[in-house]
Amino acid sequence: MDTVIVIMEKDKKTGFLEKEVAGLKLSRNEEYIVNVYAMGGELYIKLSVDKEVKDWEYNAIFDYFDTDVFGDKINGISEVDDTYNPTWEIHLDFDAGNLDAVKERVEEILDIFKTEIKDVFSVIADKEGEYTDEE
Repeated sequence: MDTVIVIMEKDKKTGFLEKEVAGLKLSRNEEYIVNVYAMGGELYIKLSVDKEVKDWEYNAIFDYFDTDVFGDKINGISEVDDTYNPTWEIHLDFDAGNLDAVKERVEEILDIFKTEIKDVFSVIADKEGEYTDEE
């Protein structure tokens, strides 16, 4: 089943969403998307895990998540630390006139994110003691 993600233009000065600029029909991994908006010729996507994490997992996930896995597919990535679950905001070039290319890139980024976050959960599975001072 496809999911349509509506992309709104965000005003740089006010931070308000002003108008719909496009819609992306995604067919996989959309559960990792928290929100999406366009601003200044770039697409901003917040990505998070697809389940609630335990307190100790929050820091462990940030510690083990490798932001370099995206390579040159994105313009930048930053951790969002004011959210309940580990969240990252990525940004990439956005051309509303070439939505097929945008969709392809977003789905590729979602595939990379899914693989990396699953790897992180696998790596941290036995590290609870390191994050809770339990030995």
